Amino acid sequence: MSEGVAFEKWEVGSKFTTRGRTITETDVVNYVNLVGYTESLFLDMEFLRGKGHERRMAPALFTCGIADTLIVQTGVLHDYAIALLGVDGLVARAPVYVGDTLTVEVETTGVRPSRSRPDRGVVSTHQRVLNQNGEVVLEYDVKRMLLRSDA
Repeated sequence: MSEGVAFEKWEVGSKFTTRGRTITETDVVNYVNLVGYTESLFLDMEFLRGKGHERRMAPALFTCGIADTLIVQTGVLHDYAIALLGVDGLVARAPVYVGDTLTVEVETTGVRPSRSRPDRGVVSTHQRVLNQNGEVVLEYDVKRMLLRSDA
């Protein structure tokens, strides 16, 4: 894990990529049962085969959660993240299946001081989730509130 990055160290245009994570059968089944997503699309392999899919699919919101976890695991938010302010423009571009390995490309798209709290700022990023073939499966924009280094 790397050291956290304070607000003033973020720069528009900077990029990083997370490590990978392979999606398992257990991941998907546990998620859909935990949140009540008990749809044939996620639980019934015969239904999926009838629709041309040979592997279990993962819900897009599950994929988004895994992506955010991969970003947190880099350590860049450690000790500086205060709040997730918003997720915008979430678009599922391709299915995610059990056995896919996901990484996240993160690009800083905006950096501005907080309007009400001088010890904080808002960092905006565009996040692209890719599978093992480099195909974008999900993308979205995030705004987070971060502390300044002297806070």
